Amino acid sequence: MKQTILRYLPNIITGLRLLAVPPVAILLWLGEYKVALVVFALAGVSDGVDGYLARRFNWKSHWGAIMDPLADKLLLVTTAAVLMLKGLLPLWLFILVMGRDVMLVGGAALYRLWFGPFEVKPSMLGKISTFVQILLVLSLLVHIGTGLMSDEQIQYMILICATVTILSGAHYLFVWVRKAINE
Repeated sequence: MKQTILRYLPNIITGLRLLAVPPVAILLWLGEYKVALVVFALAGVSDGVDGYLARRFNWKSHWGAIMDPLADKLLLVTTAAVLMLKGLLPLWLFILVMGRDVMLVGGAALYRLWFGPFEVKPSMLGKISTFVQILLVLSLLVHIGTGLMSDEQIQYMILICATVTILSGAHYLFVWVRKAINE
């Protein structure tokens, strides 16, 4: 019985991460940057915890496989959107990051439509891009919430994020076009 209940722990943690999205957005909008930083950081840690538990104890589920990356993306996009609306994240970078994601989703939909089902595997560059995006948002929250990072450090993070996002998008485009040509 205990084992059965524990098996849902990764899904519960993912659900809590989803529930953290509105409070983070509201806290940011209200200028409660320190509290938003703490909630965002806890949500980030929860992503590692639920993934570890799912893999370590084989507590994987179809729901978790879908909702875990969705929760991560929703938290990241919502936080970035509020930071952009408050003028703390450049609009051009927000558009670049969202454009890459739209390209990936649209490309996958077109590929499925034209060629049929396929297995989605994130590339290492895609994982690095997502990590750098999360690191940038976290750095911005640290900067505005605590002042522990300088404006120059944030500008470097923005440039690194833009570069990795462009490289990742170009890589995915290359891989999917080559795959389509070979079909």
